[in-house]
Amino acid sequence: MLQDLEFLLNDDLEQSIPLPTADEEKEMSLSDVPDTLPILTLRNTVLFPGVVLPITVGRDTSLKLVKDSFGDDKLIGVVAQKSSETENPSPADLYEFGTVASILKLIKMPDGSKSIVIQGKRRFKISRFVQEEPYFTAKVEPVVEDLGAADIEVQARMRSIKELAIQIVNLSPNLPSEAAYAIQNIDSPTFLIHFIASNLQIDVAQKQQLLETLPLIERAEMVMDHLNQELQVLQLSEEIRSRVKTDVDQQQREYLLRQQLKAIQEELGESEGGASDVRELRAKAEKKKLPEHVRTVLNKELEKLGRSNPASPDYAVTRNYVDWILDTPWSDFSKDKLDIVRAGKILNEDHYGLEAVKQRILEYLAVLKLKGDMKAPILCFYGPPGVGKTSLGKSIARTLDRQFVRMSLGGVRDEAEIRGHRRTYVGAMPGRIIQGMKKAGTANPVFMLDEVDKLGSDFRGDPSSALLEVLDPEQNNAFNDHYLEVDYDLSNVLFIATANYLDQIPPPLRDRMEMIEINGYTQEEKLAIAKQYLVPRQIERNGLTKAQFAISNPALKLVIDGYTRESGVRQLERTIGSVARGVAKRVAMEEIEAAKVEVGDIESYLKSRKYFSDVAERTEVPGVATGLAWTPVGGDILFIEVSVSRGSGRMILTGQLGDVMKESAQAALSYVKANADDWGIPGDAFKYWDLHVHVPAGAVPKDGPSAGVAMLSALISIYTQRRVNHNVAMTGEITLRGLVLPVGGIKEKVLAAKRAGIKSVILPEKNKKDVEEIKASSLRGLTVTYVKRMEDVVELALQKGVLNDPTTFFTIPDREKLGRSSSNGSSTVETVVN
Repeated sequence: MLQDLEFLLNDDLEQSIPLPTADEEKEMSLSDVPDTLPILTLRNTVLFPGVVLPITVGRDTSLKLVKDSFGDDKLIGVVAQKSSETENPSPADLYEFGTVASILKLIKMPDGSKSIVIQGKRRFKISRFVQEEPYFTAKVEPVVEDLGAADIEVQARMRSIKELAIQIVNLSPNLPSEAAYAIQNIDSPTFLIHFIASNLQIDVAQKQQLLETLPLIERAEMVMDHLNQELQVLQLSEEIRSRVKTDVDQQQREYLLRQQLKAIQEELGESEGGASDVRELRAKAEKKKLPEHVRTVLNKELEKLGRSNPASPDYAVTRNYVDWILDTPWSDFSKDKLDIVRAGKILNEDHYGLEAVKQRILEYLAVLKLKGDMKAPILCFYGPPGVGKTSLGKSIARTLDRQFVRMSLGGVRDEAEIRGHRRTYVGAMPGRIIQGMKKAGTANPVFMLDEVDKLGSDFRGDPSSALLEVLDPEQNNAFNDHYLEVDYDLSNVLFIATANYLDQIPPPLRDRMEMIEINGYTQEEKLAIAKQYLVPRQIERNGLTKAQFAISNPALKLVIDGYTRESGVRQLERTIGSVARGVAKRVAMEEIEAAKVEVGDIESYLKSRKYFSDVAERTEVPGVATGLAWTPVGGDILFIEVSVSRGSGRMILTGQLGDVMKESAQAALSYVKANADDWGIPGDAFKYWDLHVHVPAGAVPKDGPSAGVAMLSALISIYTQRRVNHNVAMTGEITLRGLVLPVGGIKEKVLAAKRAGIKSVILPEKNKKDVEEIKASSLRGLTVTYVKRMEDVVELALQKGVLNDPTTFFTIPDREKLGRSSSNGSSTVETVVN
C-alpha cells in the first residue's frame, strides 16, 4: 500500500512540487484542456488528477512523444492500457478515460533509459483517435468534476480516509512514519481521494474504475472499502509477523545459548562432536522398539553421555554401552513359516535318514502352529562326528525361515564368555550369547551351541554353570548379561546343542535339554548320501561338471568299506573329493575329457586299500572271541584273546583296559569257576594255570561293561578247549548269576559287525528295541539272536567239538603239584596286571 509515498517525500522534489491545496486542486479541475492531445499509454498504473507520478519511458513512440511535448511545455493525455502484456497497443487496447498531465521533469538514467515525472491535471474522455504514428493523438472531452454532497459529508469521509490511511502507514513496515504526517496535511478532498487511490495495492482495472467514477462521494466510498480491505490484510500480516518474530526470537535465544555453550566447551577442550553424537543416538533410540525397562536405562545413559567430555575415557565406555543397547534386537522378530509339509520337504532335501530327529522337529512345528506360542524347547543332538548335527541346525533355521547363529563352545573355560564382563573392566564386552543375538538381528533365531560337551572349567569359572540359565525355559526369559545389566528375553530363541560324548555333559546341564541321539549311518545310507549330496558337492567344489565326472555305485561302496571307517560321512566326503581332484587334474592336463570312475579305478586315485574285512583275521585256536565295541567314530569289532600257561592261578589283563572292563573280566572268571563242573573244567585249571586276557590294539584305551559276554565266551572257550564260531560277534554285560544285561551303541555295533563280514550277532534281549530302529535293508544277510543268560550265549557261540580234552589238557602230575605247593604259599592267588 502507498508504494509511491517515498517518492512524494523526497526532499528535493518536495521543495519543487508542494502538495496542492484545495484551491489549487479546484483550479486544476477547471483548467482548460486542448481539443487534441498526444496520448501516452501506461502499462501498470493509472494517473489521477493532482498526483505526481514517476514513469520510466521505454517505447520508442513514448520517447518521441516526451521529447516533443517536454520541449514545448505541452500538455499530454495519459491513458492506461487494458492489458499490461500488450507490447504495441492499438486504440481498442486503451481505456476511454484518462488524465491530462504536464511533464515536470525529464531524468536520464545511468543505463541510458529515461524517466519522467508527470502531474495529473484533469480527467478527460477520448472522443476519437486522429493519429497513430509516430504516437497516438486523440480528440478529447474534459470531464466536469462533481463535488457531490455537502461539505460536512465530504469532511467526514476525508477524516475516515485519513484515519485508515494513517493506520495503514503505521502498520506497513516499508513506509516511513513521515508519510502519515504528509497525509494529515492534505486539505483537498479530491486530491486526498486521488492520492490515496493512486497508491492503493489494487489492480489497474479497479483504479480505472475509481478514475471513471464521477461523484466524489462514491469515489470516497470506494477508496474506503479498499482501505478497509488493505488494513485487514496488514493487521493479519502483522499478527503473523508477530508470531514469526516470537519464534525467531526463541530460535535466536537458543542459538546464542548454544554459541555460548560452544565457547565454554572449546575453552574446556571439549568439542561439539559429543552433542552431535547424542542427538544421533537419541534419534536412533526413538525409532528402536525397546522394552520399557531398557528404554529407562538407555535414557539415563544418554543423559550421562550428554554431560560427558568426548575426550574422557568414560565417554567411550558409555558410548560403547549405548551402541550395544541399540544394536541388540529386543523386540524385532522374524515371522515363522509354519508349513509342516514344506518343512518336511526341506528336512528331507537337506538330510537323508535321521527319521527320529525329523519327526521331533515336525512335532515342534505342529505344536507351534496350533498353539501360536510356546516356549522353545532346548534340543541336544548327540552322536559321533560327521553325522550332520550342525548342518541339521541350519536346516531347522531354513525350515522356520529364521536367522541361524552358531557358537562353538569347544575350549571355552571362562564364564565371562557366556555372561559377559562387567563394565568396570577395560575392554569389557557382552557375552557370546548377546553377541550372537546382535549378529542374528532378530530376537527369535535358531541358536546352535556347538560342541557343548567340550566345555571346560578352571579358576575363571564354570561356563557350563553359566549356561544353566540360558538353557532353562523357566529362567531364560530374564537372562542377565553382566555387561548390559538388564534382563534379556531368550524364551523365543530355539536353542540347539550338539555333543559327541553324552557322559561329558554335566548332569544339571543335561537335565535341561531334550536329548536326541543321532546314530551312525548304514552302508546303504552312506551310499545314498554320497550319491545325493557328497558327489554333487565335490563336483562343484572341484570345478567339474556332471558330464565330466561320475562314479559308479560299486566304486562308492569300495570307498565306503575300504577307505573309510566312521559312523558319519565327513571322511567319506574328503575321500570322494580326492577322487574328484584326481579327475580334475587329468581333465585340466587334457588327458581326458570326462571320467566315470569304476571299482578298478579307485586304487589309481586313492592308492592301496586301508581297511579289510576282519573275518580273515579269525584264528582256529580256542580262547578267541569276537566282541562289539562303540567308539566316538562309530562301531567296531573287538577281539578278546585268552591264553593259559602253567603257573599259580594268576589272571593277567593287558590291552590298556579301564577299571570297568577289568571288573568284567574278574566277574567272568568268577562265573566260570562257580560253574566249572557244568562244563567239565577240572579244578587244577584254576589252581595250577595262569590266565592271560589280552585285547588287541593295546595303544587304544578301552573301557565299558559291554565286552563281558565276549570275555566270558573266550574264558569258557579256553577252559573247555571249544572254539568260538568265527562268524559270530557278541556284546552285553554279564552278572555273577549269569544274566546278560543290555548295553548302548547297538546300531553302531551291529553295523560294524555287518561291515566286518559277521554273519550272526548275539545281543541282550532287552536291546531288541534298538535293532528295530535299524532299517531291514541294512540287516540283510545278518542274523540277530537275543539272549537272557550266559548258557544261551555258550550254546550259540561255541562249537560242539573240543580241540583237546580239558581233563587231560589241564592235568598236572602229583610231584609237580607238591613242588608248587612247597614253593608257593597259596595256589589261588590272582594278580591283575595292567
